[in-house]
Amino acid sequence: MDRLKEKVKKIPDSPGVYIMKSAQGKILYIGKASSLRKRVGSYFQKKSFQPKTAILVKKIKDIDFILCGTEAQALILEACLIKEKKPKYNIVLRDGKNYPYIEITNEDFPRILVSRPKTKNSSIFFGPYTSAKIVKDALKMIRRVFPYRSCLSIGKGRPGKPCFYYHLNLCPAPLSGGISKFEYKKNIQNICRILSGEKRILIRGLEKEMSRASARSRFEEAARLRDRLFAVYNLYSGRQQLHQIIFLKELLHLRKLPLVIEAVDVSNIQGKESTASVVVFTDGLPQKSSYRRYHIKGVNKQDDYRMICEVVRRRYHRLKQEGKPLPQLLIVDGGRAHADGAARELRKLHCSIAIVAIAKKNEELWLPEKKGPIVISRDNPSLQLIQRLRDEAHRFARKYHLLLRKKKMVV
Repeated sequence: MDRLKEKVKKIPDSPGVYIMKSAQGKILYIGKASSLRKRVGSYFQKKSFQPKTAILVKKIKDIDFILCGTEAQALILEACLIKEKKPKYNIVLRDGKNYPYIEITNEDFPRILVSRPKTKNSSIFFGPYTSAKIVKDALKMIRRVFPYRSCLSIGKGRPGKPCFYYHLNLCPAPLSGGISKFEYKKNIQNICRILSGEKRILIRGLEKEMSRASARSRFEEAARLRDRLFAVYNLYSGRQQLHQIIFLKELLHLRKLPLVIEAVDVSNIQGKESTASVVVFTDGLPQKSSYRRYHIKGVNKQDDYRMICEVVRRRYHRLKQEGKPLPQLLIVDGGRAHADGAARELRKLHCSIAIVAIAKKNEELWLPEKKGPIVISRDNPSLQLIQRLRDEAHRFARKYHLLLRKKKMVV
């Protein structure tokens, strides 16, 4: 507990999302706060809690956090993470208070508003939320990406003038013929995906639309979709994650935003007790429950190149067999030969994963089949993210290597 209290002191006094974990790395609870330090610190002050909260606090052994620009952004990110991770201690508010909801009306061109319904009607509702102000701020952010209608109709069959929000690019003027019913419905569907935390479905859909537009030489439309894609990702990502993941996509010319990145590293002494690891980062954060470790089987001497090839082959053959999603980017420790070797193994498996190798000597980046390295500044956020994954993979592989050596010595 003392270690956690010391960690809390280093958490910024900024808006964001906090992630509480068990000793095994399992996510217990996800929350948002206008001040991460104050909110997280409140769990470790000497005071009474409700029984469920008291049990949660006893199980907390580690805390991660993601910085956000505003509490409204944290609200959107929180919903997404809860949807993905399904933490045990996140529960819907049930104390009977009249909390605010986001309501999407059942109309040809639905309106979106904040309401406190006493009884549910045919509208779609998201919530409840604790603060109407934060919800309104979140809707303002969403509306800049996917404009929607909030004004009342002036009567059936009587198109009116575009409203005030139309001139601010916050309403597509559906009642005035400014947008088709089909296109407006897509906007509403995407807003529903944001509010329900379906980030991956939303982003993949926009990426497919952008690819189709580009393939058909509709470059202006593709550019608009690209800008919208970045705006959507900005809704979800903390400040540091946004800059790292977007910068990484541009630096390596990736087709997709690298939301899930894996890194491979090996550890051995003169080829003995050779081990390897795969670590997984999702949205810039380590996903320790998905880490995997390997005892090298097919290489009997010190040959990092062949060891990495073996791990890549085993790892992604297994993922394909189990029908699990693949990462958008794989990082390997080494130079061009290591990048080329990993790429060949992935081609044999028909796996479409981008690859970059990082060479320790000068921290150069190598892409498969490229003659020269990419050399960038040490303070570049993309390089820092790659280094972080590489170092974590090295730590995890070495930990397993030392464990095997210890067991052998005991025997």
